[in-house]
Amino acid sequence: MLPNAGKIAWVVLLIAFVATEPLGSAGGAGHRRVRADSWEWELPPGFPAPCVPEDNPLSVEKIDLGRYLFFDPRLSGNATQSCASCHKPELAFTDGLAQAVGSTGETHPRSAMSLANVAYNSTLTWQNPTLTRLEDQAFVPMFNTHPVELGLAGNEDEVLARIRADGAYPAMFAATFPGDPQPLTIDNITRAIASFERTLISGNAPYFQWVYGDDRAALGPAAKRGVKLFFSERTKCSMCHVGFTFSGPIRARGLEDIEPTFHNTGLYSVDELGNYPPESPGAIEKTGLDRDRGAFRAPTLLNIELTAPYMHDGSIASLPDVIDFYAAGGRGPGRTNPNKSQRIAGFELAPGEKEDLIAFLRSLTDRAFVDDPRFTSPF
Repeated sequence: MLPNAGKIAWVVLLIAFVATEPLGSAGGAGHRRVRADSWEWELPPGFPAPCVPEDNPLSVEKIDLGRYLFFDPRLSGNATQSCASCHKPELAFTDGLAQAVGSTGETHPRSAMSLANVAYNSTLTWQNPTLTRLEDQAFVPMFNTHPVELGLAGNEDEVLARIRADGAYPAMFAATFPGDPQPLTIDNITRAIASFERTLISGNAPYFQWVYGDDRAALGPAAKRGVKLFFSERTKCSMCHVGFTFSGPIRARGLEDIEPTFHNTGLYSVDELGNYPPESPGAIEKTGLDRDRGAFRAPTLLNIELTAPYMHDGSIASLPDVIDFYAAGGRGPGRTNPNKSQRIAGFELAPGEKEDLIAFLRSLTDRAFVDDPRFTSPF
């Protein structure tokens, strides 16, 4: 369940500079062109080409359609909420809530994950190791009933009629799916949204400018000290937040698939078995394996200063509190959870070192990404 983190990092580095050609100024200094179907990625230095499923090739038309649908509240059962309601560009495609709230007012047991670099994720939710395709993941918020999210279940015909009644959408679907006699379908909606999400590449934070670029002044002294702490054996932060996504294992073109990882960080322990609260039990809900009690996917740390509150249930409010949590080796009874990862052993920080870690984490904020007009509402 927990593959060698160093192997992941090295494989990523080895494939990072796949056959590409320099990109002009539109993509930014050092960016590279990588073709996928009729689409051309603009990839930051050090980023390999994402995988694209054969049954859903990328196209300019499909990505544009997906962007419209992503921001359109008519896609929910009661026409009040869009995908972007829980994934706001200015918050790195999170929502600022401890736990997401659906279109009917029901609270989700977990927080909305960031969509930054979601094209690389080997798994797509906090605790489901079987959900690996963006096309399949889109069905979850659409049709979930416990809790209701977008609330399409039982409202499919009404939602499709709304979309069909819009003057622009029928032509957009026809242009996007030219060989389909009935292009305006729920399946094609998920294909378009997934294609838009695959373009949400974030790789222009000061840290990346410092590592891959020529800007040696992109990080200040505190952030540079924080880099050393983050990647140190003492804190072990980089054991779970791996590679250029600062997350778990990735999928990318030319990279061998690596088993997904899920971690029990010692946040809870409600009984002698080390269970978590029943509304979010961890990956055990899908696997049934004891080792997955309270085990969750490591979220990306890119743009982390924009995505508070933290943890799968939003139960930690701030970055200083997160660092205190890991330094303590967990929280309350969770510190002695029998399923807690051995990597969560706690650590001591000298005066000023917590501030150094926070300075480094803030250097992972990609303002160009959150302000990119290609990723904002077209309405």
